Amino acid sequence: MVALTVNGKHFDVDVDPDMPLAWAIRDKIGLTGTKVSCGAGICGACTVHVEGEAVRSCSFPASAAEGKNITTIEGLSPDGSHPVQKAWIAEDVVQCGYCQSGFIMAAADFLKKNPNPSDTDINNGLTNICRCGTYVRVRKAILRAAQSQKGASL
Repeated sequence: MVALTVNGKHFDVDVDPDMPLAWAIRDKIGLTGTKVSCGAGICGACTVHVEGEAVRSCSFPASAAEGKNITTIEGLSPDGSHPVQKAWIAEDVVQCGYCQSGFIMAAADFLKKNPNPSDTDINNGLTNICRCGTYVRVRKAILRAAQSQKGASL
């Protein structure tokens, strides 16, 4: 049994402690916004926040998140009003959409650490993969979110 706090709610989850956090979130808790693609922590589709830090949950054991606050895309904002989510919509980033929840979670953490990024910062700081190739729109959305947050905290 692993005790997880996801989006402010407590869950006692009957899983092997080594089960990837992504599967515990999806299969045991039922929050399917976190996607699994590569299963090796490479693509970033599974990105969630653990104690406010972006982690690739497909390669992060559920037991490592025990006693920590976990935020998924469903918990980033209750109504889609997070600056990154709003910028994603404004820039029409999504094509197929599979990688987007992980990209948004990674971008939110990135902007917390780098609120005034350059294109180079974004290129180097976000390593998520989008097979549709929406990187130009991703960059525009991140710059838009950064601009909208000047003087405010993410």
